[in-house]
Amino acid sequence: MATAKEAKTVAQSGGRTGLASELADILRLVKSVLDPYRPELHYMRGPGPKWHAKHRRVAADTRPAPGLFHVEA
Repeated sequence: MATAKEAKTVAQSGGRTGLASELADILRLVKSVLDPYRPELHYMRGPGPKWHAKHRRVAADTRPAPGLFHVEA
C-alpha cells in the first residue's frame, strides 16, 4: 500500500515512478538540446525598408572642389 508521501510524489511526476520519471527527464533534456529553434535569431533584426526610406541621407556631391587636393602623409 502506498503512503501519502509516495502518492504525492507520483502525482507531481505526472503518474510516473522511478525509472519512467528519470527516462522522461532525460528525453526532455535531449529534445531541448537538439531543438533547432533559436528565437534570438528571429528578433530585432534592425530597421526595415520603410525606416531606411524615411531616414535616407541626401546624396552629397562627391566631386572635389576646384583647387583642393588630397595629401597623404
